[in-house]
Amino acid sequence: MAMVALRREGRRFAPLISHNPINAVRSSVITEELAPQGARFVSTQIVRTRMKSVKNIQKITKAMKMVAASKLRAIQTRAENSRGLWQPFTALLGDASSVDVKKNVIVTISSDKGLCGGINSTAVKISRAIHKLSSGPEKEPGYVVLGEKAKVQLIRDSKQQIKLSISELQKNPLNYTQVAVLADDILKNVEYDALRIVFNKFQSVVSFLPTMSTVLSPEVVERESESGGKLGELDSYEIEGGETKSEVLQNLTEFQFSCVLFNAVLESACSEQGARMSAMDSSSRNAGEMLDRLTLTYNRTRQASITTELTEIISGASALEG
Repeated sequence: MAMVALRREGRRFAPLISHNPINAVRSSVITEELAPQGARFVSTQIVRTRMKSVKNIQKITKAMKMVAASKLRAIQTRAENSRGLWQPFTALLGDASSVDVKKNVIVTISSDKGLCGGINSTAVKISRAIHKLSSGPEKEPGYVVLGEKAKVQLIRDSKQQIKLSISELQKNPLNYTQVAVLADDILKNVEYDALRIVFNKFQSVVSFLPTMSTVLSPEVVERESESGGKLGELDSYEIEGGETKSEVLQNLTEFQFSCVLFNAVLESACSEQGARMSAMDSSSRNAGEMLDRLTLTYNRTRQASITTELTEIISGASALEG
């Protein structure tokens, strides 16, 4: 509802905005000179309408800031606690982001709503850069998009590379079960050698860090461990329970991806609310500054009208006396 009201007030206010108070006064004087008799105060009415629109927009942005702050407090603690889920995988598998594979699938996480600064464009920019680096004669990069805003941007030039698109992820409160089901759907419907999860890591209300996490397929992990590559230390672990190495790696990959995706979604949600809170705070301050300028313009226009009336009265009285 707040978004709809903000758009309505913006459309109402857009054709009336004057960025220069001097020009606004000049236009007001011209309007008074060209206005027919009995319509002298039409310029004052226009300024009052502008002031009312700015006040309404300021109320909406302040309300949206408070809502974003409330949601941020609810998500921030869960996001910080979820960081411990994927750290054991980094200790076990190391940093596998530099492993060269054929099928790179870039999982881009963004928001479904706007008015949150540049977090969505930043994630899309990083995803496009990774896609460009992963492209080649024998390579097949692709996208999995979480969030409507990233989909809108990527569909312009990479429509054929989008393998899967999911929106309204944050419609309900996020939990691990929900994200685990989503991760399982991605693994079943997308062929990959490496999943590159791109998200914004929350640092503070005014700061976020674009981050990429890599999850390799079980086949690539087994190949790298056998060849003594970056994952060669996996052979030093003993497997218990009667499971084969392939089965253990398959389960490990699924659990790793669900944990990394859960943390990435929470971090992106925190970054979104923090950026929206900062953006709405800036919008409220800008609306206050514009309201001050419009108040000054209104006072000047009103004073000019009063001065004109006094001049006419005095001139008429002088003419009668003469």
